[in-house]
Amino acid sequence: MLAPVLQKNDKKAWLLIGVVSVVVFTAVVLLSKIKLDVNLGFNVHLFATINAVINSIVSVLLIAGLLTAKRKSYEVHKKIMLTAMILSILFLVSYICHHLFAGDTRFGDVDHDGIVSEAEKAAAGGLRAFYLIILITHIPLAAIVLPFILFTAYRALTGEYPRHRKLARITWPVWFYVAVTGVLVYLLISPYY
Repeated sequence: MLAPVLQKNDKKAWLLIGVVSVVVFTAVVLLSKIKLDVNLGFNVHLFATINAVINSIVSVLLIAGLLTAKRKSYEVHKKIMLTAMILSILFLVSYICHHLFAGDTRFGDVDHDGIVSEAEKAAAGGLRAFYLIILITHIPLAAIVLPFILFTAYRALTGEYPRHRKLARITWPVWFYVAVTGVLVYLLISPYY
């Protein structure tokens, strides 16, 4: 096992993780309601592509992290998981930028008027229902996974490995699902950008 990197202080950790989680959640909710009309000199949907690439890499890193933990390659596991966390922070920044500059896109909205007509719904067919099911599961899980990720990392960094493993059994599949479905959401919605 690796030596602890942080000194255990659950009270501070709860406070810090709680504040960070609430601030991030609030920022995402509030900023998603704002659209800035600014010409950045490039297609703002580039942010969505970056998000999909980051989520793809995070998905692969999560699998690699799981495999290295099972092989007891803890130093490599730690580096992989910290990289996944850093990439997730970059994802968050890019996600906020995309929503600030591009606004919302509706699945099936071929004419980009912000309304999906009955004809557009019919043209989208069953794929629209599939997209909405994925989106409905992706959004709440994405909203709640951050504090789990942070607590899981905290338990590892303080050397509380049994608690880390117990929490990781919940966190890992949720984080992996959010990362994979994030890519799927992008692939499904991108034709409507």
